[in-house]
Amino acid sequence: MGFVGNPFMMLSLWFAGGIIAFCGAIAFGELGANFPEAGGEYIFITKLFNPLLGFLSGWLSLIVGFSAPIAASAIGFSEYFTMAIPSLQNFLINTEYLSFDLFKKLFSIFIILIFTLIHSRGIVFGTRVQNVLTLLKVALIAGVILAGFTFGNGSFQNFHTESQFQFTFSGWKSIGLSLMFVMFAYSGWNSATYIGSEIKSPQKVIPKSLLISTGIVMVLYFYLICSLCMLFLLPK
Repeated sequence: MGFVGNPFMMLSLWFAGGIIAFCGAIAFGELGANFPEAGGEYIFITKLFNPLLGFLSGWLSLIVGFSAPIAASAIGFSEYFTMAIPSLQNFLINTEYLSFDLFKKLFSIFIILIFTLIHSRGIVFGTRVQNVLTLLKVALIAGVILAGFTFGNGSFQNFHTESQFQFTFSGWKSIGLSLMFVMFAYSGWNSATYIGSEIKSPQKVIPKSLLISTGIVMVLYFYLICSLCMLFLLPK
């Protein structure tokens, strides 16, 4: 919202991001059904094009594709965690033994190590933890949606704006930057293809899991943004 400054443009970008993710889910669902092996795009590129390209894509995923999002998620969790506990912030700011920035970095590393340990216990245990966290996130999002549409001072008047979005160079730049963050939020729609060899009846399960899960996330995000607009945007 800070980039585009228009609630309708923001909603349009979240919808467009969902459509892009859904198209990717369709393509990967078909590929996963035809190549139900562990590896995701590494397997697809190796089988369809060339083993060398698959090898390079694997290293790209290791260095950038997975490492960077994992680090960004851990840093984000650390930031939100410290903001949620003001007393911890005050303690770290006033203490001489551990700086505030150093604590957040160490805590981010700790989070990555914890989830590494969880998944090293095996796919069954990792799946259980993942399911609990997923249900918790869905419940929190549904709670915010419910609050926006039924409680508090939420109002559809927040969608009205006096200024129209301008499709100038600056406007398109804002669209591009905003869509980048939107797509980051939608990332993960292809995850089921990485464990294709572990899935029973992959020809049916992989396409269905990708399409259904991506569709659910699209709906949740769209109504979440509507709810946040109703709750927090101030009418002009």
